[in-house]
Amino acid sequence: MDMRTINPMVIAEYRRSGGALSGDMAGLPVLLVTTTGRRSGKPHTTPLGYIEDDNRFVVAASAGGAPSDPDWYRNLVASSSVTVEVGSYTYAAEATITTGAERDRLFDRLASTLPGMADHANTSGRVIPVAVLIPRRTEG
Repeated sequence: MDMRTINPMVIAEYRRSGGALSGDMAGLPVLLVTTTGRRSGKPHTTPLGYIEDDNRFVVAASAGGAPSDPDWYRNLVASSSVTVEVGSYTYAAEATITTGAERDRLFDRLASTLPGMADHANTSGRVIPVAVLIPRRTEG
């Protein structure tokens, strides 16, 4: 099965269970990020492994070690306004792409937390982008 088949099932299980996944993803820190399609303008939701860093959610555009950046990341670059679902909570967030020492520090933390992330970096042939998702403050 490819990700276009797997992701809708993972998203449905995630939402039904409040973030508790089964199978290979059981116990891993996973969130859902919804981006706006850069060409279609339609919402696209993707499950991603993450870490937390200073009240920010950190994700990597590893695409399973593919040689090109995933669509969700290209959408995020085109429009940094995203929606993040963590467990049963949903937040509007602003995405920022990290660079330099901060990117390296956060990627190393991701690689130590998420199985396969270091391998993805080795097989992709590219520097895997790392994004931080910062929940927007709401008034009131």
